[in-house]
Amino acid sequence: MRIGVAGCAGRMGRMLVREVAGTEGCRLTGGTEEPGREEIGRDLGEVAGLEPLGVAVGGDPAVLFAQADAVLDFTTPAAAVEHAALAARDTTIHVIGTTGLNAEQEEALSEAARHTAVVRAPNMSIGINLLMVLVEQVARTLDDGYDIEIVEMHHRHKLDAPSGTALGLGRAAAAGRGVDFDEIAQRHRDGPRRRGDIGFAALRGGDVVGDHTVVFAGQGERLELSHKAADRRVYAQGAVRAALWARGKPPGLYSMKDVLGLTAAS
Repeated sequence: MRIGVAGCAGRMGRMLVREVAGTEGCRLTGGTEEPGREEIGRDLGEVAGLEPLGVAVGGDPAVLFAQADAVLDFTTPAAAVEHAALAARDTTIHVIGTTGLNAEQEEALSEAARHTAVVRAPNMSIGINLLMVLVEQVARTLDDGYDIEIVEMHHRHKLDAPSGTALGLGRAAAAGRGVDFDEIAQRHRDGPRRRGDIGFAALRGGDVVGDHTVVFAGQGERLELSHKAADRRVYAQGAVRAALWARGKPPGLYSMKDVLGLTAAS
């Protein structure tokens, strides 16, 4: 399968390049970076810390999407929307790990998914997606006498807070309770806690890859469900798995729950 990587010179991009290059049945067909980046024109393997692969980093995503069967995209919201239009045009599988999209940008991805297979997830690790299923099941069982708080920590350079994964966990909890997430999500709290809210605490520091804990705090007991990522490779492995899974799938907006066969479980 011909797989390209958008944003190939970033920390996650380099990890994706290494994962594609090392996965049987996959061929790295290209990678792109923003115009002006010094990596453009260099060998993609060397940029990712591998032996030369004979593929140069490019600056035109239109070329990348035209040449690939699938493109892995952990870039920015604006870039992901631009890339989604290209994916729709070329019916290229688009695997998106980008977080922080607004409602208009989310709608653009849904529009692209009318023409090609789009796999979108705030977190592509297997463990996190299992955690989301568990959170939904627990929230369905426990009433709002159990307060839900989501605590996450990432490295100091992360742009969005709360993380996309934390928000995904919050949405899973809201789905379990059958409530509107946007009405009860408290991303920043100043004052006492309201019954039924889903609260968030975002910690930033050091080089933490990603820690997430969902707390169900009741009277006399507390249940905590946690996931800790020690290596970004778990995200890259999930993204490549998603691309391989999406081959031959009809147009549509899919999630990692679909990829892992967890949809029925929720």
